[in-house]
Amino acid sequence: MSKKLVAYFSASGTTARVAKDLAKAAGADLYEIKPAVPYTRADLNWQDKSSRSSVEMRDKGSRPALADTSANIAEYDTIFVGFPIWWYVAPTIINSFLEAYDFSGKKIVLFATSGGSGFGKAVAGLQPSAPGATIVEGALLNGRPNEAKLKAFADKY
Repeated sequence: MSKKLVAYFSASGTTARVAKDLAKAAGADLYEIKPAVPYTRADLNWQDKSSRSSVEMRDKGSRPALADTSANIAEYDTIFVGFPIWWYVAPTIINSFLEAYDFSGKKIVLFATSGGSGFGKAVAGLQPSAPGATIVEGALLNGRPNEAKLKAFADKY
C-alpha cells in the first residue's frame, strides 16, 4: 500500500473543502499550498486585466512565491494535487510548488474545481515543472462529491 498526500491550492475555499474531503476518503495526509502573499478578492478579479491573477496567468514564467516548502514529498508515492482551474490551466503557483521539490519517480494525480471549464492544457503546462514524475489528469471534483465517489477516485491511483 502506497502512502498518499493531498496537496492543494485554494483561493476561495472551494478547492480546500474538496481536498479535505478527498484526504479523509483516501486516508491521505493533507498539505495546503499557500502563497507567500495571500490573494485578495481584487487579486482574483479575472475581469480586470491588471489584477494579480490575470497578470500571473498571462506570464507563463510567473512563479508566485510559496509561504513554505515543508511538505515531506519523499515520504509519498502518490501525490494528489488540487487547484481551481484558471484560464483553462492550473494557476502558476502549482508550478511553484512542483519546482520546489523533487518528484522523481512519483505519481502526481491532478484534481480540480472549476466554474465550467475542463482541465484544458493543465498536464502539459505542469509536466516541465516536475521532471521525472508521472502526471495524470485525474478528475474535476466540482460541487460536493460524496465520500464514496472520492474514495473510488483515490483508489484508482
